Amino acid sequence: MSGKCLAIITARGGSKRIPRKNIKEFLGFPIIKYSIDAALGAGCFDEVMISTDDKEIAEIATSFGAKLPFFRSETTSNDYAMTADVIEEVLLEYKSRGSNFEYCCCIYPTAPFVSSQRLLEGYNLLTSTDADAVIPVVRFSYPIQRAIKIEQETLEMMWPENLNARSQDLVPAYHDCGQFYWLKVDNFFKQKKLFAEHTVPLIVPEIEVQDIDTEEDWKIAEMKYRFINNL
Repeated sequence: MSGKCLAIITARGGSKRIPRKNIKEFLGFPIIKYSIDAALGAGCFDEVMISTDDKEIAEIATSFGAKLPFFRSETTSNDYAMTADVIEEVLLEYKSRGSNFEYCCCIYPTAPFVSSQRLLEGYNLLTSTDADAVIPVVRFSYPIQRAIKIEQETLEMMWPENLNARSQDLVPAYHDCGQFYWLKVDNFFKQKKLFAEHTVPLIVPEIEVQDIDTEEDWKIAEMKYRFINNL
């Protein structure tokens, strides 16, 4: 393994849409455990840490093996703090304590489909190419060029010119899986963003992806997880 590598699991306490989302039970365990297990199992991290402002989250995360060298500041604990702000704060705090990292991976705490294998694939992509960042993405199952909007209770195409286009002639579109972000630390400090100038995709199948923002999303994610893991 080349340079030092840090996993940052971001888990503030103030989730609004699903209260206590980061430690809510997902198929028998606090959901954050799945992210911690994946990071610890990947074998590429020198340290797996939790960035939180919440004592209960901290206790649960550390009980599953994550480190808590310091708590998150008030500035990065509010509703307006961006993920990049949290990562910068963590890296600077480590640096002030004499620990520098060449690579880091921000892992979301409500991403039960994150696996050690995918994290390692992302790491290998980042370290074997000249990429600034690696982001897992999933292909839209339906061509976004045929998206429909509602205008005054009437359906209209977003891009009418694609009405009669064949699906196979439309460029495939992808979206962020919302699971993890691999970064080269030096480039991150220069650009201060997750979607860096040279970001390489890690394409993930749709069965491994589920956005979890509502209670309905949560149920769908549990069904998917059971299916994938034959539970």
